[in-house]
Amino acid sequence: MDLAGILTFIIPGFGELADVLWAPVSAITFIFCFKGRYGVHGGIFNFIEEFLPGTDFIPTFTIRWLMQYNKKLKLEKELRFSL
Repeated sequence: MDLAGILTFIIPGFGELADVLWAPVSAITFIFCFKGRYGVHGGIFNFIEEFLPGTDFIPTFTIRWLMQYNKKLKLEKELRFSL
């Protein structure tokens, strides 16, 4: 999804216009991918990040996925040591 957001800049001058259309799509996708409170907060942040000019370099989907994956690894590690 982060790559799709950056692909709008392939055509010079088209990127910022495309971001106006892409921002709500990206935010809704974020909310559905990462459910709950983090999904909603991240979706709002993602919308703002995609909508504002010059902030498309922030990989919000990748950052959230890494946070979620890291949390899962910590939980598995704690369960292994508690057995």
